[in-house]
Amino acid sequence: MSNWSPNSWRQKPVLQVPNYPDAQALKATEAKLAKFPPLVFAGEARSLLSDLADVAHGKAFLLQGGDCAESFAEHEANHIRDFFQVFLQMAVVLTHGASKPVVKVGRVAGQFAKPRSADTETIGEIELPSYRGDIINGIDFNAEQRVPDPHRMVMAYRQSAATLNLLRAFASGGFADLARVHEWTTSFMDGENISPRYEETANKIEDAISFMAAMGINSDNTPALRRTRFYTSHEALLLGYEEALTREDSISKDWYATSGHMLWIGDRTRQPDGAHVEYFSGIGNPIGVKCGPTMTRDDLLALMDKLNPQDEAGRLTLIARFGDDKVKDYLPQLIETVKEAGRTVVWCCDPMHGNTIKASSGYKTRPFDKVLGEVKSFFEVHRQMGTYAGGVHFEMTGDDVTECVGGVSAVTEASLSDRYHTHCDPRLNASQALELAFLVAEEMRP
Repeated sequence: MSNWSPNSWRQKPVLQVPNYPDAQALKATEAKLAKFPPLVFAGEARSLLSDLADVAHGKAFLLQGGDCAESFAEHEANHIRDFFQVFLQMAVVLTHGASKPVVKVGRVAGQFAKPRSADTETIGEIELPSYRGDIINGIDFNAEQRVPDPHRMVMAYRQSAATLNLLRAFASGGFADLARVHEWTTSFMDGENISPRYEETANKIEDAISFMAAMGINSDNTPALRRTRFYTSHEALLLGYEEALTREDSISKDWYATSGHMLWIGDRTRQPDGAHVEYFSGIGNPIGVKCGPTMTRDDLLALMDKLNPQDEAGRLTLIARFGDDKVKDYLPQLIETVKEAGRTVVWCCDPMHGNTIKASSGYKTRPFDKVLGEVKSFFEVHRQMGTYAGGVHFEMTGDDVTECVGGVSAVTEASLSDRYHTHCDPRLNASQALELAFLVAEEMRP
């Protein structure tokens, strides 16, 4: 890595770059960010790396999830609290199902930039730059809002810092108490048309908590029952922002992205000779790569060589996103490629991005059954090939939105417009996310 530096990506072809009209303002903003304190610390990233190494070796399970795209408008304490609450509930259910620790990684405190299939968007006779996330431009369809504004990076940084502050307080201040989390799940069970098999799982968790209490093990004398480790992640799309927040660790002298604990490369920007892969190759954080139907064996081998040449366990997570009807066509060859190369990776399933459809009403949505179908196929393929299905990656919220159809909340295409609040792609609501956790837990049982 002698030729790598935080800005060496600038010498490579780069995709998904916004066209900032004021180059001087962009340069000044990046210089300002470079002086800001880190959002996360190298030691925290190394802790996550160790936890993900356990996942890679089949000793733990990864739960990654959160907003499709964070917005400035939704930055409210209750929004963050509700997301964290349902995330903890999912983690408890999955911990019971896997009988293993669950590594908790949120798509939060940095998930602001979104890739676009086209540089512009046309409504009627008006053509404007595409919305690329609040860190770049505004969602309102007008010329002023759609101009990329570098000052938004500072706003995203400050929102991320405030979000992290609240999440750290929740994770260590008693909000994550196991008994409290299970009480939330019990309340959920009372309010929904729940399958008896979910009740069976919930009752087993209740029995385990009661047994520990009877043995004198409770949150008062066992800190692990009232606090948790929670990490942040996002797609590192806006490389100027990431470069500005890249720091050299004073202990190891390695470089780390301090914008989040884990970063990933999207399916549109994973070119082995591209700018994003160049940047990722030099940071010490655990990293992910989204793997879609266009990922070839040669691409995967090149990416593993570039991103994890030492084959460090926990360093590389491969996030499969094919669509429920394509998993069995594409995933086996990628698993075989990794096996033949003798590499160690975390295999994670993103069942959201390959299952997006447009409803008759015009709204983008994701059918719950297709999301579940991709998860089931993911586990089935790994069972058949003797490899470990190590995690799931969901776009979800703790709010009662109507964006994905199906599930116990019975969202229909006709009801999508009731509470369709996403800034980009449809998310599972709280009920759908927790239901999916129960169903995934069933897949994980030995």
